[in-house]
Amino acid sequence: MNIRSLTRGDGVVIGAAVLLLIASFLDIYSIDGAPDGTDIPSLWGSGPVVFGVVLAGLIGAALVVVARALPQPRKVAGLDLGQVGVAFTVFAAWCALGNIFDPAGAFDGEGGIMDGFGAGLGLILALIATLVMAAAAVATPLVPALKGPLIPAPRPAAPQPYGGQPQGGYGYPGAQQQPYGGQPSQPGQPGQPGQPFGGQPQPGQAQPGQPQPQGPQQAQAQAQPAGDFSPFWFAVPVPRPLFAEDGSPTPIAELAPGTWYLAVEQRGANLVAQTQDGRRGVLQDTSGIQRG
Repeated sequence: MNIRSLTRGDGVVIGAAVLLLIASFLDIYSIDGAPDGTDIPSLWGSGPVVFGVVLAGLIGAALVVVARALPQPRKVAGLDLGQVGVAFTVFAAWCALGNIFDPAGAFDGEGGIMDGFGAGLGLILALIATLVMAAAAVATPLVPALKGPLIPAPRPAAPQPYGGQPQGGYGYPGAQQQPYGGQPSQPGQPGQPGQPFGGQPQPGQAQPGQPQPQGPQQAQAQAQPAGDFSPFWFAVPVPRPLFAEDGSPTPIAELAPGTWYLAVEQRGANLVAQTQDGRRGVLQDTSGIQRG
């Protein structure tokens, strides 16, 4: 499980679950004119409220969060784990709404016994918590503001845009290594100290004003610019699916924010990425990725 794959919507679901848990220990009823010492039960004193509101809401929130944190989607009875969690949260909100309208249940209070009898603070907070929980669970895949990562990914010291060569060369972000496939610097190449002013050029060096000769490696690099791909590390801003290299539409993994992955090959606008456990797949959506 990777908590960095959680979204802001998941954070709202977690907060609503905490509020629901607190509300479950508060009064389920409110009675007008009751003495101060009246012992009013909490939500745990009513079986229908416990199973239909408290436990259903907490289980639904847990399923939504766990489904998001898992590297691969899990299914229960053919349904995605997250979808089952959303259904639980909606059911809990529906039951809480019913208990607000009729907190006494089948006890209709004939003869004026139930006068001044209504929903308590715990039941009201439970309704608010389950409504927020269900709304966040349903709206997270649809609202861009809720899709953002709950915990931002750590940024390298000098982030590079996609397609650029990182200053540290090939390797894990921040490593000082030779560029992939590069040759060590030779005297006379850019970056080496030049001749002092007024000095004589060495044999093999071009005279000022004369065209510079191109070596075979430079000519080959200009003739085949598309083949100059160096593997690099990258991170995704939001969870992205990784598809099989054979073109299968079913994702084999999910790339999570806050984790570095290795791009080993470029296929047009797509990247072939490798996960920490050695699996390789095609990343079709490369927008906004961060190079290390």
